[in-house]
Amino acid sequence: MVKYVNAAGLEELIATSKLPVFCDFWASWCGPCRMLAPVFEDISDKYEGEAVFVKIDIDEEDSEAAAIKYGISSIPNIIVFKDGKPVANNLGFVPEAVLESFVKNNL
Repeated sequence: MVKYVNAAGLEELIATSKLPVFCDFWASWCGPCRMLAPVFEDISDKYEGEAVFVKIDIDEEDSEAAAIKYGISSIPNIIVFKDGKPVANNLGFVPEAVLESFVKNNL
């Protein structure tokens, strides 16, 4: 299950999660982001309990700080956080098999 967070929620989750956190930086106006949304949702269901999946809308006033902090210049951009640090990212739309491989490689 995907949760929607703001910058503060993301930082708290990153700092406290014992599981890898996959964060999808997105915006509602972004076509590739809308295409990736159901794929990200399906993968989150498959790997529930093994990782945490969240989305952060970079256009929300209380979320743009996270986009700046993590250097988001293009979306969709999925960043993986482990032990409080970003360790990998996946930029742009990818098919489900590619995203699943990315998730497996970063668990």
